Amino acid sequence: MTDYVSTTPGLFPLPDWSKDELSDLKGHQKHDLISGDERAEITSVYEKSRAAVVDLQVEAGLDLVTEGQLRWDDMLAHPLAVHDAVDTQGIVRYYDNNNFYRDPVVTDDLDFSGDVASELEAAAELTDNPLQAVLPGPYSLADLASDEHYGDEETFLAAVAEFLAGEVEAFPDHETLFLLEPSLVENAPGDGLDERASDAIDVVSGATDANVIVQPFYGALEEKVYAHLLDADIDAVGFDFVTEQEQNLYTLQEYGAPDDIALGLVDGQNTLVEDPEAIRDRAEWVFDQLPVTDFETAYLTTNTETFYLPYAKFEAKLEALAEAAALAEVTHA
Repeated sequence: MTDYVSTTPGLFPLPDWSKDELSDLKGHQKHDLISGDERAEITSVYEKSRAAVVDLQVEAGLDLVTEGQLRWDDMLAHPLAVHDAVDTQGIVRYYDNNNFYRDPVVTDDLDFSGDVASELEAAAELTDNPLQAVLPGPYSLADLASDEHYGDEETFLAAVAEFLAGEVEAFPDHETLFLLEPSLVENAPGDGLDERASDAIDVVSGATDANVIVQPFYGALEEKVYAHLLDADIDAVGFDFVTEQEQNLYTLQEYGAPDDIALGLVDGQNTLVEDPEAIRDRAEWVFDQLPVTDFETAYLTTNTETFYLPYAKFEAKLEALAEAAALAEVTHA
């Protein structure tokens, strides 16, 4: 029987009260964005916000709790944006949507930072529930960044992977690690680089004993990219069934999947709150289309991060995911 696990890929919206307090403390200018050396008043607000979203996940009944990544001004680029070897420069559009990030220009060796590890350690102190770590995948992080130090694409990708692996090694105990890889869809690697992208994921995956889930979104992976991804030492691949159903279903039917699977069935960007029974039905519909459905674990999640959402809608979607997983455990053999 498949074990259904409710979770999210992190990057939560800030509580409304937190937005107000941070607006007063930080302002909205570039020099007020997160850099890793915030003054105590700002750090205190983020600490209270972290505690609030951890409590929210526990109360909603989510099986896996994330730190929430509330400090991340740059949705995927954050681990580089706060690094001493990186110069954050002009504003760049985040793929083809209306969100933006600061271009992280790497100017020196990417040595250990520990910023994300410290966030996860703080979350671990707030709950005894199983913890899920979240990072940008190495291909997406390298794709979004600019290199003025390593000199070529493959060397830079390898360096980013080693950097992320070093960060993971410093993480506290965690049950799962979600690697967010939208660039595998939005800017798919070509011949040769697609294999290197899989190798880079292997490097990060090898730094943890936790289950590793690679979560692409904004569509479906190209067939060759997916085939190489299956060669990586990972436990699950995520499928964005909100954005693209037909191609993702074809990929699963044609190439199969690891023993576990992550189903992005709840829209992380739309304010419409899905019904738990509808989420369960969508999961069952996916499995009904497949020749083999003996997945050990099915992670039920939003298709994307949820920072786009109003906080009240975000709360409701967490509750719907948790209830859907509980329903699926009862009804699906």
